[in-house]
Amino acid sequence: MKHWIQAARLRTLPLSVSGIIVGSMYALAYPTNNVLTPTEVFNWKIFGYAILTTLGLQILSNFANDYGDGIKGTDNEERVGPKRALQSGVISPQAMKRAIVITSLLTLIAAMLLIYFAFKGTSIGYSLFFLVLGVLAIASAIRYTVGNTAYGYRGFGDLFVFVFFGLVSTLGVNFLYSKQLNFDLFLLASAIGFLSVGVLNLNNMRDEASDKKSNKNTIVVKIGGEKAKKYHYFLIISAMVLVLVFAILNNFHFDQYLFLIAYIPLTKHLHTVYKNQDPRALDPELKKLALSTFALSVLIALSMIFFISDLLVNNY
Repeated sequence: MKHWIQAARLRTLPLSVSGIIVGSMYALAYPTNNVLTPTEVFNWKIFGYAILTTLGLQILSNFANDYGDGIKGTDNEERVGPKRALQSGVISPQAMKRAIVITSLLTLIAAMLLIYFAFKGTSIGYSLFFLVLGVLAIASAIRYTVGNTAYGYRGFGDLFVFVFFGLVSTLGVNFLYSKQLNFDLFLLASAIGFLSVGVLNLNNMRDEASDKKSNKNTIVVKIGGEKAKKYHYFLIISAMVLVLVFAILNNFHFDQYLFLIAYIPLTKHLHTVYKNQDPRALDPELKKLALSTFALSVLIALSMIFFISDLLVNNY
C-alpha cells in the first residue's frame, strides 16, 4: 500500500482539483441568467463526483507516466527527484498495467455518475458529449507516455494539461451546473491551466538532461533551459494577470482581493527560478508551485463566497 500511495504522487492531487473548486464556486456566485438562486444551480453530488473523476484522471496519469517512462528507460539513475515505482522495482510492470486498467474503469464510472447527476436524462446530446470527453480524457492520460506515439515524448504534454486540467476542468464542471458557457470564466480557467502547465514545465526543466538522453522531446528539450525559463515566467505571470483582470471586470470589493495572498509564494517561486543555475535544484519548487495554485483556487473560491454573502444581504 505504501508503494501504491507513492506511485499515486499525492503531492500532485491538490493541483488537479483547483479547476473544479473554481468552476464550482463560480456556479454558486454567478448562477444562470444572473438570478440569485445558488442552491438551484450548485449540487453537492456534481461537486463530489467531479472531484472523484479529476482525482482519478490525475492518479491514472501518474500511474501511466510511471509505467511509460519506466518501460522506456526514461526513469533511470540520472533522473532527479524521487525514484518511481517501476524504476526502483517495488511495483512490477504487469501490476502497474493492471492498476492503469482498474483506475481507468473507476474513473469512467465516476464520470458516468457525474454526467447522470448533472443531466438526469434531460439532455442526451450533452450527456453523450461529456461521455466522449471523459473517454478522451482517460485515453489522453494514458497516452501521455505510454506507447510508441506517446505525445508527451513529442512536446504536446503542455497542451494536454492546459486543456484538460485548465479549460475542461474549470469550464466543464461549471457547465454541468449551469448548462451554459460562462465566458468570464475563461479567464480563470486559462489561469488555472497556465499554472498547471507551469508545474509540468518545472518538472521538465528539472529533467531536461535525462529527457534529452532518453529522446523525450518535451518543450524544454526543444527550446532549451534558458528559453524554458522565459516560458515559465510567461505561464506564471499570465495566470496572475488573468485572475486580476477577472476580479476587476467583476467589480470585486476590497475584501474579495484575498486571493492576492497567493501571489506572495508565486512571486518568490519566480525569483527562485530566475536565480537557479542547477535544474536539479528545482525539484522542491514543484510542490511549492502545486500548493500555491491550490491555495489560489481556494482563495478565489472564498472571494466568490464573499460575493454571494453581499448579494444575499442586499437582496434580503
